[in-house]
Amino acid sequence: MGKEKSPRRVADNEALSVGTQIRGSAQKLNLVAALIRGRKVEDAMNVLAFSKKAMAVDVRKVLASAVANAENNHNLDVDALVVKEASVGKSFTMKRWHARGRGKSTRIEKPFSRIRIVVREQEEEA
Repeated sequence: MGKEKSPRRVADNEALSVGTQIRGSAQKLNLVAALIRGRKVEDAMNVLAFSKKAMAVDVRKVLASAVANAENNHNLDVDALVVKEASVGKSFTMKRWHARGRGKSTRIEKPFSRIRIVVREQEEEA
């Protein structure tokens, strides 16, 4: 007599992972996400591993989580996975204060971002 199961947010041949508290602006995170959109998962992991961007580390963790979800929760073939979607959005912003001269202060904003990665199992082409 419990609550009904919520419907899946993605298709049956897809898996999803979301990183909600990634430190940095959404604009910088989107530059890293653009590197992996549409690539095979293996290629995307290599690109992120050798990227000089600092946020590539966090994006790689979220992508690895999406692959693990695909394998363990949805029984998808890991070798046939492709990054279908890598969307970026703003999360919260921490506000801090910095003391300035003559008794004044300046506001410092430390933005956080979120990334949503969807991987899809692609059928083998003959």
